Amino acid sequence: MGRAFVAAFFCLLLLSQKAVAGWYHVENYEGSIGRDPVHLSLQTYDSYGSGITVEGSYFYDARQSPIALYGTVSGTRLSLCAISDDQEFERIMVMGSKTPVDTTNCPLSLDIGESGARGTWRKGADKFPVTLKKVASLDDTGEAKLDGTVEIPFWAETAADRFAGLYTNTGSGICMTKMQVIKKTSGKVVQQIPFDDDGCDAGMLMTPIYMNVQKWVERRKDIISVNFRGGGNGHTMDYIFNRSARKYQQKK
Repeated sequence: MGRAFVAAFFCLLLLSQKAVAGWYHVENYEGSIGRDPVHLSLQTYDSYGSGITVEGSYFYDARQSPIALYGTVSGTRLSLCAISDDQEFERIMVMGSKTPVDTTNCPLSLDIGESGARGTWRKGADKFPVTLKKVASLDDTGEAKLDGTVEIPFWAETAADRFAGLYTNTGSGICMTKMQVIKKTSGKVVQQIPFDDDGCDAGMLMTPIYMNVQKWVERRKDIISVNFRGGGNGHTMDYIFNRSARKYQQKK
């Protein structure tokens, strides 16, 4: 994901009436699709454009690769589609569509309750039951509320790693206090990058919370950018993997 994606979302933020902050309402779930264990995170919002009112990120525990979701909410009912490739991601999640996005044929249908969700995943003629338990939530749309351990599975990934943000309710509000690096082959946290952030700005810039960590490529090397709000359009802190140290270090 390149710098163009960041610029595109900066434009959306400037046009949004809620761009000053306070748009994160996120609920995290764990459970299964059919027999496969999954983790799923959903953020609801008045409108992302094109009629989309919910976006999310989920991954199968066995694969550890985040998959972007988008869809609509009607009462307690959610209809969700999964992004299939980079081109679709840019068209729907970044640039937006000039016409409303049709979610009537989305494969994932959920009925959300207080403690979890149930539904079905359709694949052709087959239907797989979906059972989810709510494990954490974050809401800064009013008085800051955080329940459970909130780990946000960012859409950014490399071939070897995925990234998750640990969000905490600090004295300055809710923000990301650590970024976890999770090895895909094992599903284990291999590094935690802390943020000494007095303003509590880390991971609080982009409208979709899942885009507050992004990946781009420079000279064939993956660069991981963490977004911070504040300072007008916000700013980023970039990290690159040091093969000798076997960890991500801040890019100089």
